[in-house]
Amino acid sequence: MFGRRTSDPSAPKPKPSAPAQPAAEAPEAAPAAPAAAASASAAPAPKAPPEPPPPPPPSQPPSSGNARQRSEEYYDVKTSVFNALIDTIDLTQLAKLDAAAARDEIRDIVSEIIQIKNVVMSIAEQEELLEDICNDVLGYGPLEPLLARDDIADIMVNGADTTYIEVAGKMQTTGVRFSDNQQLMNICQRIVSQVGRRVDESSPICDARLPDGSRVNVIAPPLAIDGPALTIRKFKKDRLTLDQLVKFGSITAQAEDILQIIGRVRCNVLISGGTGSGKTTLLNCLTGCVDHEERIITCEDSAELQLQQPHVVRLETRPPNLEGEGEITMRDLVKNCLRMRPERIIVGEVRGPEAFDLLQAMNTGHDGSMGTLHANTPREALSRLESMIMMGGYSLPIKTIREMICGSIDIIVQASRLRDGSRKITHITEVLGMEEDTVTLQNLVVFEITGDDDSGRVLGRHRSTGIARPRFWDRALYYNEEGRLAEALSASEVLDEHGNPLGESNG
Repeated sequence: MFGRRTSDPSAPKPKPSAPAQPAAEAPEAAPAAPAAAASASAAPAPKAPPEPPPPPPPSQPPSSGNARQRSEEYYDVKTSVFNALIDTIDLTQLAKLDAAAARDEIRDIVSEIIQIKNVVMSIAEQEELLEDICNDVLGYGPLEPLLARDDIADIMVNGADTTYIEVAGKMQTTGVRFSDNQQLMNICQRIVSQVGRRVDESSPICDARLPDGSRVNVIAPPLAIDGPALTIRKFKKDRLTLDQLVKFGSITAQAEDILQIIGRVRCNVLISGGTGSGKTTLLNCLTGCVDHEERIITCEDSAELQLQQPHVVRLETRPPNLEGEGEITMRDLVKNCLRMRPERIIVGEVRGPEAFDLLQAMNTGHDGSMGTLHANTPREALSRLESMIMMGGYSLPIKTIREMICGSIDIIVQASRLRDGSRKITHITEVLGMEEDTVTLQNLVVFEITGDDDSGRVLGRHRSTGIARPRFWDRALYYNEEGRLAEALSASEVLDEHGNPLGESNG
């Protein structure tokens, strides 16, 4: 069989307490298909497995593989078969195959090893073992079934024995576990090495991404006391659109029209929200309103945006090397992209002094630029912008900074994650200008909570605040969108008992 070494797979296997030696050669023998993570999977399993997970909802795939608890005997058999596989397969030849062919080759060899060792397993258990070993050698080990599910938003691994997921805004425990912390660490290293990052004792914190754009954060010992902590923020394989946000109830059809007009007429937009509120998803949706003829340049710490326009240049920051040199910051990227003839600049997340450069870009002819930041209200978003500009060491009067913000930001879109786990766009707010030393805001659309239903879901409604001609009306007029804008604002109005629109005091 292709890739077979001369050694007999039925040869005496090493004791389960000792890790397989060839795994140490894997990075040298097959850099394209590292088996470092596989070595750890051969280690004995911990003695105290976590509690079984709750039954999955009907929408979940029935065969998640690692979703149920496994016995110690299963891990002993897996260790034995895996050690025989490492002794048998030629990793150098395996690295020359594509992923599908390599997986088929491993499955064939493992099936033969099972027959030679007379392992008694049902067909379902054998298929599960085959899939697990393929994932250990070629993929991300026990994480593969979770990564394949599109209903999971976050995967949180707290050491080798504990893994949580977020489904429909709620946290759930799983039966997924790793052989030991070394296997988990090897998988973390495999992930971050794909984007030229590293994680070890000298550099224990790392941000990276998966090939599909999912965001990955790793914090390793000695900073993480109980073993490596891995957090994966997953993004759906199919990019969401504003239409789908309407179906999910995040916004109304009228608010969708307003956002589409805001994106099309080149308003400068700041998307504000807390952690996990859907800022990046909303930014992806808003970019769908951009004309395909425009040149867009994105700047991100970890490339996550999934723009569908043909003329997109994606830039990503770079951390320092072992000597502490070679770092490229977000501010460096924003400064450089001004020399790249952009029509729109999109910053994945504004979290430092690059806020000043982004505002400069918005105020010097790059209309339609967008960015996100962490804040709980539109007013708080402006305060955070001021703080980030002052972090850059600029000795500007606070009034000058606020005037710069008013001249640059047109719209603040606030995203929030409610107590029931649902995500809503709670504010579409205009930045009007200055009144003495205070920035004046004007809410166009707000989400107001009206109560809870019997199942604990938050009930509410999006409504217009009665503003008939927003500040960007002239932009809409220029792009022939004024009629559509007026209709959307009018249709969003909620009337009181006297038939008058409900208004509100704007900040």
